[in-house]
Amino acid sequence: MNWRFVFFFNSVLLGVGLAMDAFSVSMANGLNEPKMKSGRISLIAGCYGFFQFAMPMIGWICVHTIVVYFQKFEKFIPWIALILLLYIGGKMLIEGIKGDDDENSDTEKRLGFGTLIVQGIATSIDALSVGFTIADYGALMAVAASVIIAVVTFGICIGGLIIGKTVGNIISNKATILGGVILIGIGIEIWVRGIFF
Repeated sequence: MNWRFVFFFNSVLLGVGLAMDAFSVSMANGLNEPKMKSGRISLIAGCYGFFQFAMPMIGWICVHTIVVYFQKFEKFIPWIALILLLYIGGKMLIEGIKGDDDENSDTEKRLGFGTLIVQGIATSIDALSVGFTIADYGALMAVAASVIIAVVTFGICIGGLIIGKTVGNIISNKATILGGVILIGIGIEIWVRGIFF
């Protein structure tokens, strides 16, 4: 493929499609942390963008090196995403329910670095398969497509965090529970899409 408008347009569309899970998780994080500052919003969105860049590149490298092993691993991708998001969402759900019972709990639950990394992996692991879609690209075009995907993801996640933060300020103490339910729902959706479609 050449450096044409179609290449950039396809990469943006791919970025939008891949960013939807990260967008939903961003909304859940915004709900969970309604007083989030702009620097933190950029950090979280940047983390998701980084993983959305890395996963297609890893997939592209696998296609060009260890394609047989990568094809065997691909069937585990929905299961990994399901387990990671069920764990994080379940933890948020339990914390939200416990927080409702504790009258003295006015403190907001901040997203830890480890949890952020796990979310980044869980929401972008299906982007490994994009390595097959961009397999006919040269290395430079594969990097360019992955950068476009990352930038699109970053912008979409900023929007998700701001929306979640706004709604989180409105619904306050129920936000953590809603965020946990959203993460569990995303995990199930990724699993169903990966197994049955």
